[in-house]
Amino acid sequence: MTDTARLLSKQSFVELGARQRAKALLDDGTFRELIDPFERLMSPWLARQGVVPQADDGVVIAKGLIEGQPAVIAAIEGAFQGGSLGEVGGAKIAGALELAAEDNRKGIPTRAVLLLETGGVRLQEANLGLAAIAEIHAAIVDLRQYQPVIGVVAGSVGCFGGMSIAAGLCSYLLVTREARLGLNGPQVIEQEAGIDEYDSRDRPFIWSLTGGEQRFASHLVDGYAADEVTQIREKIHEFLRQGVPPVHRSQQAERFLQRLGALDAAPQIDPATVRRLYQGDRS
Repeated sequence: MTDTARLLSKQSFVELGARQRAKALLDDGTFRELIDPFERLMSPWLARQGVVPQADDGVVIAKGLIEGQPAVIAAIEGAFQGGSLGEVGGAKIAGALELAAEDNRKGIPTRAVLLLETGGVRLQEANLGLAAIAEIHAAIVDLRQYQPVIGVVAGSVGCFGGMSIAAGLCSYLLVTREARLGLNGPQVIEQEAGIDEYDSRDRPFIWSLTGGEQRFASHLVDGYAADEVTQIREKIHEFLRQGVPPVHRSQQAERFLQRLGALDAAPQIDPATVRRLYQGDRS
């Protein structure tokens, strides 16, 4: 195969919608959507605030097989309200993870993959969204006792807010170069700290701090893949074969605090300093 033919045969993962991403990761012919758009289970709050709701509330839940084993995928649609989570979408994810944990307690080894394209909580639903995200956190911690929970941040929205905490709770995290991962988004930091501290329009600067390549080099995520469906599938398979890690990242808070405590925060921290901070450390 020529280089041109090889390039044309590649399929971008970032360019796929949430439903297509979920279908691409499951074994051929096994995709089955739960609470699909025809159920019309959507947010009851958006229309009251002049926002057009979406029939699946921006969350796709799919069951099927990955390498012949039961799996559930929760995919957030970044194109709908910036991937923000409200009451309904959050409940769909939490419920799917809770049912996967119940499967495992019944002897059905159901794994989970979370496709995270989200700015965090949906502001129009505030406390309801926050409560749903807290339920997602609890469900991840429950399920990861039995099977790996894989988080994937591909792009182009990134993963921020309360769902970045969900990402940190996953057994394994996979990113692409196009991904971004952080607690606060660029606009929020600029609003609170000023443009001199964080210019949200400076894309190279933003990606140098919170982009996928930097997060992987800083050893704050476990895998790094090109924006290509086959590569992402292979990485997910690799993590699933590894099984539940002996110690999850969220159980190593003291180690991370020690690293941060050794950092001189007086000068402005640059990306190279962040990489050195975690040099040789793979979580």
